[in-house]
Amino acid sequence: MRQRPVLILTTLLSVLLVACGGVLVADASTPKKIPEGVTIGGVDVGGLTASAAERKATTELTNRLSKPVVVNHSDRKWTLTAAQAKIKVDIKDAVVQAVKLGEDGNAFSRVYHRVAGRTVRKDYSPLSTYNRYAITRLLNRVEKDLHREPKSAAVSFAGGTFQFTKGRVGLRLQRERVAQLVRTALMDPSADHDVSAYTNKIKPAETTAAIRKKYGTVLVANRSTFKLTLYKDLKVAKSYGISVGAAGHDTPAGQYTIGNKAENPSWHVPNSAWAGSLAGTVVPPGPSNPIKARWLGIYDGVGIHGTSDDASIGTNASHGCLRMHVPDVIDLFPRVPVGTPIYIL
Repeated sequence: MRQRPVLILTTLLSVLLVACGGVLVADASTPKKIPEGVTIGGVDVGGLTASAAERKATTELTNRLSKPVVVNHSDRKWTLTAAQAKIKVDIKDAVVQAVKLGEDGNAFSRVYHRVAGRTVRKDYSPLSTYNRYAITRLLNRVEKDLHREPKSAAVSFAGGTFQFTKGRVGLRLQRERVAQLVRTALMDPSADHDVSAYTNKIKPAETTAAIRKKYGTVLVANRSTFKLTLYKDLKVAKSYGISVGAAGHDTPAGQYTIGNKAENPSWHVPNSAWAGSLAGTVVPPGPSNPIKARWLGIYDGVGIHGTSDDASIGTNASHGCLRMHVPDVIDLFPRVPVGTPIYIL
C-alpha cells in the first residue's frame, strides 16, 4: 500500500518534467520575434523576426523621410529635399532593442505570452542623421526673402502739395522656432513636413493709422499760387482762392495750428505803424471792420478771414493774413476744428 503514493508522485514528476521539457523545446525552436504592438519610428514590426523587421522599417521609413520639407509663408514656399539634407536612418539598434523586448522573462513566460497573444505598446525611435548646414542654407533663403524693415508713414509738402507716404510693418523670421520644426520633420517621419515660416511683425515708429489720425484735417496755404487747400483724411476736400501778405507784410511761412475761431469777430488791431490811429484798438463787427464773417487765428495776429475786397483775392494785398471771399470763409469755417495743422508754403 505504501508503494502507491510513491508511484503517483513519481508519475506526476515525470509529467512535469516532460511538460517543462516541452516548454523549453518550444521556446528554443520558436524563431525570435518581436512582440505584437511594437513599432519602430511608427512602423508596425510586431510579430516579425529581426531581419524582417529591419527590412520593413528601413523601406517604410526611407519612403516617409524622402518626403521634402516645405516651409510656407502666405503663397510662398521654400523646399528642402531629403537628398539636400543628406538624411540617413540607422534601423539596426532599434531592431535589436525591439527583439530584446521579446526575450524578457524566462522560457515559461515567453511561451505563455506567445500563446496568450500578449500585446506590447512600445515604439523605438531609429537613429537619424542629417546635414545641419542644409537647414542653415534653407533658413538663410527664407530669411532673405521674408525680411522686411519697418517703414514709417510720413507727410511732405514738396512742390507745394501735401504728399502722404504709407507706413509699412516690418517682418522678422522666428528663425529658431522654424529651425526646430524643420529638424523635427527631418528626424520624425510622422511629423508634419509642411512647416509655417513664423514671423514677428515690427511696428514702424509712425504708423499709417497714427498719421491718418494726426492729419485728419490739414490746411495748406500756397503763397505763390494763392491757394488754400483743405485736406480731409489725407485727400483734397476743397481748394479756395486767397490773398496773402503784401511786400513788407509777408505772410509767415512755416507750420502752425488753428489756435482760435470766431464768427463775425471783432478786430484786435495790431499795435503797428501801418494801423495808424487804430493801432492797439478793438474794432467791433460792422461795416468798418475789415475782418468779415469768420476768423481762424494762426499766429501773432495773423489769421484767415473774409474780406469785402474781392478783387484782392489772388494777389499780395494783406498785412500778413490770409484773405478769402466771404462765402468761401463761411464754407471753410465749420470744416476746420481748433488745433488743425496749417502749412504755409
